[in-house]
Amino acid sequence: MQHSKLKSDLTLLLAAIIWGFAFVAQRVGMEYIGPFTYTAVRFALGTLVLVPFLIFRKHKPFKGMNLSPAGRKRLILLQIILGLLIFGGVSFQQYGLQFTTAGNAGFITGLYVVFVPIVGLFLGQKNHWIIWGGVALAAAGLYFLSVKENFTVNTGDSFVFICALFWTAHVLIVGYIAPKTDPIRTAMIQFFICSVLSFIVAIIWEEIQLKSILSASIPILYGGVMSVGVAYTLQVVAQQKAHPAYASIILSLETVFAVIGGWLILQEPLTSRILLGCALMLAGMVVVQLRRNLRT
Repeated sequence: MQHSKLKSDLTLLLAAIIWGFAFVAQRVGMEYIGPFTYTAVRFALGTLVLVPFLIFRKHKPFKGMNLSPAGRKRLILLQIILGLLIFGGVSFQQYGLQFTTAGNAGFITGLYVVFVPIVGLFLGQKNHWIIWGGVALAAAGLYFLSVKENFTVNTGDSFVFICALFWTAHVLIVGYIAPKTDPIRTAMIQFFICSVLSFIVAIIWEEIQLKSILSASIPILYGGVMSVGVAYTLQVVAQQKAHPAYASIILSLETVFAVIGGWLILQEPLTSRILLGCALMLAGMVVVQLRRNLRT
């Protein structure tokens, strides 16, 4: 059991690292193409990456052996809802990134670490007081990283805040259906829906040019293959074993890696205030892990 938990934690951590550096790819990609075009292409690529795995592996669409037809339809509906949530979350995030830094976007997105256990209370999910302590530390870290010293939040940050609400619902629903469905199938359905919806919006609002897409090929490849095809699938796989509140705190470490990526690649500032925020976020995760270890 302990080995299984460690494996799921490391899988979630790997997803967080990939997503953190994806904020850099997203900002660079939008120097060449619009936000919805970037999202559409990278999620289409992420879908294609998973096709061979779906074809050549033995899988069951639903793992529950005693699911009724109504239960199967409910899971399919939830898989579709996941696609809509990813579309909403990525759209607000991608649009907001035009007006804020990769580091800020990463940490505001990480607010779902606070929202997940709060919403979970209304869904009957109980959390030990130590978990709330970890959430408080993570929230404090987000404050130091995202809110300026004069207590202002820019327009881009506001859009990214809305995206955090979508990720909250996404983490909770993935936590519910992941143990009951094939992770590759679930991942592909949500990627495909997000890609199609993004293409529709891009056709309406943006100018799509092949030359511009090719110019953004490197950030698109990272965003499509690693961030979408690999990381989102890792999330679904890992959440078969991880409680949503635990998962949200580990996944929120993407914000730390977003700051590191912005500093290393985009030369974004790394101040003492930012370092304090990172330290508080890491402390929150450590507290949660100590709680898990005490239970085993």
